[in-house]
Amino acid sequence: MDLNLLRILDALLQENSVTRAAERLGTSPAAVSRSLARLRRAVGDPLLVRAGQGMVPTPRAAELREEVGALLRGCDDVLRPGAGFDPARLRRTFTVQAADLLLAGLAGTLTERIHAEAPHVDVVFLPEAEEGGPALRQGRVDVELGVLGHLDPEIRTRPLTRIPLVGIARSGHPLFRGRITPRRFAAADHIGISRLGKRVGPIDSALAELGLRRRTAVVVPSHTGAMMLARETDLVALTLADWLPDAVSALGLRTFPVPLDLEPLDLGMAWHPRNAHDPGHRWFRDHVAAAVLDPAGSRGSAAP
Repeated sequence: MDLNLLRILDALLQENSVTRAAERLGTSPAAVSRSLARLRRAVGDPLLVRAGQGMVPTPRAAELREEVGALLRGCDDVLRPGAGFDPARLRRTFTVQAADLLLAGLAGTLTERIHAEAPHVDVVFLPEAEEGGPALRQGRVDVELGVLGHLDPEIRTRPLTRIPLVGIARSGHPLFRGRITPRRFAAADHIGISRLGKRVGPIDSALAELGLRRRTAVVVPSHTGAMMLARETDLVALTLADWLPDAVSALGLRTFPVPLDLEPLDLGMAWHPRNAHDPGHRWFRDHVAAAVLDPAGSRGSAAP
């Protein structure tokens, strides 16, 4: 049956009037009368009959009223993004790709927020093995989180926050015995953080502008690895400002402002457009964003 006929039937059964049904539907009474004739033939029942100046539903029409309304609401839920979405009924696994330092700071908050609303949703965290878009395009990753770059052209993004870089070293490091100047900072041996083994980055460019060079004595593939190494040596590493303060203190580490003119890191979130209007995916993205903006974990719903 034509779905439009069901909408006309719903209006007729709600209004018990051809004229009022036509007004409700934004069409003419003549068009509604023709549709009522088609409905009577299809159902094998008059549906609405004259009663004085008005019309009343037949018993069959009374039976159909709730069924037709429920059927139309179900159709609307299928076609309208987010309609009827209930996270408590969601059974799904979402995959997030991000650097280990970001995950260490927000994974606990994110999973608590998720499970408070959707106990059957699981989250898989992946390292930055395939950042830049292919994993998003191929559906292996739902959300890429971090400093975004080299994305496929169709990828959707959302900026989240800017976080300055700070230095980190063991609390008893000689650097803390005086003011940390660019020259003293450059003189310390450093830990480079790169999955690809790169030894040169923005720090080196900023030092070069001052006529200074540093020695990158060790390169490790992860931020957490750099923190553990800094804990046991006089090597200096970099980390995010105000990120994991309890862990920094527990490890016997101390952060300090980098005495150079460095741009903060722009953290963002990326996803493939196939998921842009999916209500479950949108709900998950909102929670990821909320966890980044509040890693300490004010428990509650994500911003709409």
